[in-house]
Amino acid sequence: MTIGSIKIDRPLILAPMEDVTDMPFRLVCKRLGADIMYTEFVNSDGLIRNNKKTFEKMRFLEEERTFGIQIYGGDENAMEGAARLADSLNPDIIDINAGCWVKQVAGRGAGAGLLKDTPRMERLVKNVIGATKIPVTVKTRLGWDEHSIKIIEVAKMLEGIGVAALTIHCRTRSQGHNGDPDYSWIPKVKREVSIPIIVNGSLVEPAQIKEVFDETGCDGVMIGRGAIDNPWIFADTKHYFATGEVMPKRTLAERIDKCIELLTLSVERKGEKRAVIEMRKFYIGYLKGEPNAAKLRNHLMQYYEAQPIIDILSSVKEKGYIDEERFAAAPAAA
Repeated sequence: MTIGSIKIDRPLILAPMEDVTDMPFRLVCKRLGADIMYTEFVNSDGLIRNNKKTFEKMRFLEEERTFGIQIYGGDENAMEGAARLADSLNPDIIDINAGCWVKQVAGRGAGAGLLKDTPRMERLVKNVIGATKIPVTVKTRLGWDEHSIKIIEVAKMLEGIGVAALTIHCRTRSQGHNGDPDYSWIPKVKREVSIPIIVNGSLVEPAQIKEVFDETGCDGVMIGRGAIDNPWIFADTKHYFATGEVMPKRTLAERIDKCIELLTLSVERKGEKRAVIEMRKFYIGYLKGEPNAAKLRNHLMQYYEAQPIIDILSSVKEKGYIDEERFAAAPAAA
């Protein structure tokens, strides 16, 4: 796949996910083989109002390259201004979110809301392209609903105005994350445009990802929710591509090590209290399938300091299992 000067064969891309793909999480995925990283989606209105927290979402480390900043909004001028600010950080890609389905975004004409007004989408994307020399890409959906699928029309329009690549979440806006994605649209789009087409939507297993590459002819795949509980999906998929072998499920010790790594990175980047609180959403995924995982998670959620959590996880790793009796009650230190 080629985007500007970027050339990567069958890239595995970490999707932008709100409240997930911050720097610590991205670093974990990068070190496990993700080829292209994206920020959480960044509000263009917040950027042009000089909101410091919004601007900080765009910061990244050189280690994270190849790197993209994703911006969203429904106002053409705000998106142009946001693109200039994103450009100042020199990412490899600036991506436009035209696929977010949640009401607070799409209902205001941003994200997938742009699919209801493609002339405005065209103007908005042109403004962003004109504000930067960095390659501009777009992420969108098949259409607003099953009665208004217009992805071929949109893809041709975007290619015509200079978009460097298109990511397609193979559901409609009305589906949200429900129902099966329809990958059959990808070969149809590929026949009509020459820009790279990246597939997104429920890609969670190496064999499935290879099948999507083989059957759709796509240029890359973007992995979202499948990486939250299993950041090894990037490494495991590359192993499957090379050998045809499915990696065994990661051991409890490996998953605990990765959990501690993510917590430690988060403390370094965010401060202890915030890191510990935000880490809570990851425990159940990393411990999935282990007897008494819910009891351990509930126990860990009582703490506001990182070291006790690290000590507890380390002791579970040493034992090799989660002790039901130990974690049946709230911790004495709570």
